Amino acid sequence: MLTIFASLLAAASAAPSYRRQASYGGGAPTVDVKNGTISGIHSSTYNEDYFLGIPYAQPPVNGLRFRNPQSLNTTYNSTYEATEYASSCVGYGGDQLGYPVSEDCLYLNVVRPSGYEDQELPIGLWIHGGGLRMGGSRDARYNLSFIVENGVKIGKPFIGVSINYRLQGWGLLASEQVTGSGNTNIALRDQRLALHWVQENIGAFGGDPTKVTIWGESAGAASVGWHLLAYNGRDDGLFRAGIMQSGNPVAYNSYRSEIDYQPGYDALVNSTGCGNATDTLDCLRYAPYEQVNNFFNSTEGGNWNVIVDGDFVQRWGSLQLEEGDFVKVPIISGANTDEGTAFGPRGIDTEQDFAETLTDPESSVILPEHFVPEALEAYPNTPDYWVPPVEEIGNYTYPGQAQYRRSAAYWGDALMNANRRGACETWTANGVDAWSYRFNTIPNGIPFTTGVTHFQEVAFVFDNTQGLGYGPLWGTVNPYANKSQSYQDLGFLMSTSWASFIHDLDPNGYKGRNSSTPEWPVYSNSEPQNIVFDTNVTGNAFNEDDTWRKEGIQFILDHAVAYKR
Repeated sequence: MLTIFASLLAAASAAPSYRRQASYGGGAPTVDVKNGTISGIHSSTYNEDYFLGIPYAQPPVNGLRFRNPQSLNTTYNSTYEATEYASSCVGYGGDQLGYPVSEDCLYLNVVRPSGYEDQELPIGLWIHGGGLRMGGSRDARYNLSFIVENGVKIGKPFIGVSINYRLQGWGLLASEQVTGSGNTNIALRDQRLALHWVQENIGAFGGDPTKVTIWGESAGAASVGWHLLAYNGRDDGLFRAGIMQSGNPVAYNSYRSEIDYQPGYDALVNSTGCGNATDTLDCLRYAPYEQVNNFFNSTEGGNWNVIVDGDFVQRWGSLQLEEGDFVKVPIISGANTDEGTAFGPRGIDTEQDFAETLTDPESSVILPEHFVPEALEAYPNTPDYWVPPVEEIGNYTYPGQAQYRRSAAYWGDALMNANRRGACETWTANGVDAWSYRFNTIPNGIPFTTGVTHFQEVAFVFDNTQGLGYGPLWGTVNPYANKSQSYQDLGFLMSTSWASFIHDLDPNGYKGRNSSTPEWPVYSNSEPQNIVFDTNVTGNAFNEDDTWRKEGIQFILDHAVAYKR
């Protein structure tokens, strides 16, 4: 069995400090929640209180492994010291590097501005991305200090919350046995239980449980989408708005069924010696951690994902949106200009190369073969369709990849852009406000041939000018380093727009907004527009008609059912 990330779990030594540039002083803040008293840390640097590593569920170990999360059922014997980030959930990928991981990982963090304890502040609840296979709330790139501080600066204070949830096979194991037991999509159910914990407890921190915005990027944004559609769009009153950065209610992948995942489950059973057990799933719950981890951390370990289980995920998202079965709350939904350079396959030199990727059974989204000629027509090899676009890199041709830019346009749209446009159109048609954006700034360290690719907006949304979480360990550099003041200004603009929306559902109306920045328009189906965040223009933004690659994106939207999503 070939180990892919053999060193990841050994890297559970001291992680980089999430707030290494903060100073702490004053008495420890305390709150009384349902399970007892919690104490945290006060930061004099940001004038914020941090409550870190708060459990929101029973540890999912032993008999609770591969089960739906269970609510806490005990009280603290003494004051619970929430002063350190909990370990990330076990995952597999570069986002785990440098951070401790554990099965016991269902914890959340609360960051509140000081001085508002007697008020009821809105909540911004962050769900990290990572393809549902890696990441964690302690990742320093998701430092909530700066955006919470900016909320105070603009007169729109809010409380930040970030959560962990189980990843890869630990959180998305699928098979006939799993479905039969009712323990499907437990990664999403972890998130849901965290939302319930917030409803029950955030008032103790000075938060208003009726004013929660769920917010995420990539798989985290897709998670926001799944909550908007959960239980056939049932509104449980858990949130009043959503922010989706490069992810949408219609999934970025074609859904596969429990039958597709059955061989992986059977291989796991065999690798752990559970093949002769009467109840193989129960046997897996008590299998040695090392055996289960070694399997998931191997080439046989599978690429587990969300399934349509008839319960949490009742139907394909496109059908729910078409029939209006979603939680009708305001949203922000956006994507980056060159998403396709992160997701498109390499080596696309001919039209035949491109065509073959469309039906590849290993692709994220799979198109039935008889639609391929129509797809090729919808995505021509013409400059107006290229990604990166001509205005970025001119007529540059990637060596040996004459049709790579055509392919990148399709794959970026198939995974991100089309469903962003479709969501905004659906929200607008149902009389619910939506704000759409395109992020169009290349950070430091990103090659021009990669362009404004996936994830690059994150450092700006969090106003992470210090570059926390970037560096040699991760093979990255500070996105702001060696850049002009316009980059600092864009970080402030984006973080304050998000903070303003979290506070009162308006990304525009806040104190200190640059008068040169155009107002971010509410999406309209008669005149659809995005705001474009771009350091190369006055005010760091401009508005554009959301009509680019219209025929291609419409093809993707029209064939959502063929894509099995």
